Formats: sequence, C-alpha cells, structure tokens
Amino acid sequence: MLLRHSIIPKNAYDGLVTLFTLCVIPFVYYFELFVVLPHYYGQWGFWYIFHFVVGTFILFNVCSNYVAIIICDTSIRGRILPTTLGPNSRFCAVCECVSPPRSWHCNVCNVCILKRDHHCMFTSCCIGHHNLRYFVMFLFYIFIATIYASYYNIYFVFEFAEFGTIESIIKLIFPLASLFVHYSQNQMYLFVVLLVLVGCIFTGILLYYHMDLILRGVITHEKHQKLSQYDFGPKRNVMEAFGAKWYIVWASPFLESKLPHDGVNWDVKQSVKAK
Repeated sequence: MLLRHSIIPKNAYDGLVTLFTLCVIPFVYYFELFVVLPHYYGQWGFWYIFHFVVGTFILFNVCSNYVAIIICDTSIRGRILPTTLGPNSRFCAVCECVSPPRSWHCNVCNVCILKRDHHCMFTSCCIGHHNLRYFVMFLFYIFIATIYASYYNIYFVFEFAEFGTIESIIKLIFPLASLFVHYSQNQMYLFVVLLVLVGCIFTGILLYYHMDLILRGVITHEKHQKLSQYDFGPKRNVMEAFGAKWYIVWASPFLESKLPHDGVNWDVKQSVKAK
C-alpha cells in the first residue's frame, strides 16, 4: 500500500464533514455502551460483556477501515504510467501525463485517481482502486452498528418519549432544534437515537449502491455512461474490488488481499475472449 503524502482536507467543507465524522463515531460508541446498554443488562454481567465485545469489534473495524481509506494513496503518483495514448486512456493537462483507463482527475485532490469512483467528503479523499475495499467495509460496519444500536435505541427512547401533545411531537420531528430551545437529557438522548437511525438509512443506501456497482464491474462514471467492458461476472468483479481473499476481508483491513490489477492496466472483454 502506498501512503498519501498529506491527509489534510483540501477545503473547509471536507474538513468540517470529516471532523463531524471523527466526533460522532466515538460519541455514539460511548452512548450505546455506557448509556443504553446498562439500561438492559447489569454492567459487566455476562450479556453486557458480550455486547461490549461485539460493539468494540465493530468499532475497531469502523475506525481501522476509516483510517485505511484516508492513508491509502490511490492516485497516479508513484505509479509507472503509459507514455502513449491507448484505448480508453486520455491525456490530463493538469497532471501533464497520460491518465490510465478508468482514471479521472479530481479537482479537489488535484490529481488523477486510479479507477476513481467519487470524492468522499467524510474522509476528505477520493475513493478509487486501492481503497475501495476499505470504503465498502467501512460502510458495512457502520450499517451493522446502526442497525444493532437502533434495535436497542427504539425500546430505550420509548420509555421516556411523550406522544400526547403537539410540543412532544415537534420535539420528535425536530430534535436538534428542540435541544437548543429547551435542553434536557432526554432530548439529547432522542437526538442521538434519531441521528443513529438516519445514519442507518444513509449508509444502507450507500452500501447497496456501491455493492451493486461492484457486482456489475463498474464505477459511478461508467454506470452513467452505460459502459460494461470490465464486467466479467459477479465473482470476478468482487475479486477486482476486494482482492484474491475477498471472503475474509470483512474480518479486518489488516488482512492482505492482493488485487488482480494494478489500477493502470486493465483486461477488457474483447482482450479476454481473444486469449
């Protein structure tokens, strides 16, 4: 893995969203394990320890995959690039080099990204060939964590939430605004519970979208252009994203799983058939 030279956000918007992410993850972890969970199980009893260990394992994978996304350099820097234009390659006037197939220039990162899918504001970097695995696993564990938490949160919040007045309904619909108008501990709990629920829906949609792209063997730009020359079937497409050991990458980002391509040279359907 090549490491990025700088992980500092390139603009204020990226910086704010990334800072929000860095603050929310440990805050929600604390809330779920030290506020919600003791409400159901005696602290440090068997079931509390069980859920604590599971929650900590999920947190480990959320954080380690998040760090891997950020530090992994998936740009053309340090790569051996073609010197002449070939099929599906193009000359990048900004980078002043031939950009390989499936690579696109990012105006925020100011460099061409190998197999660029999109620029992620939550990590302040692009998602491309070498860090796609970590990005999808990050989404996967956030989704699992928010489903897990929401199951307990719903029962937790129903014990103190009120539904009989207009004021109570407004507090449910606008928890953050109500928090500033009339702060209370219960209102803070309600805000966190709804934040987790929104996170569950958001990451679920993103996870579905990106897994659909992976199974089709395309990136976002190729989907919009309706290109399919890199689609070799679901199993091989999964290996293209997660590597040779695709079946165990869920366990930890530290497990090595070599990708079949270097991000510069690609097989296409025609060339494979010719073999």
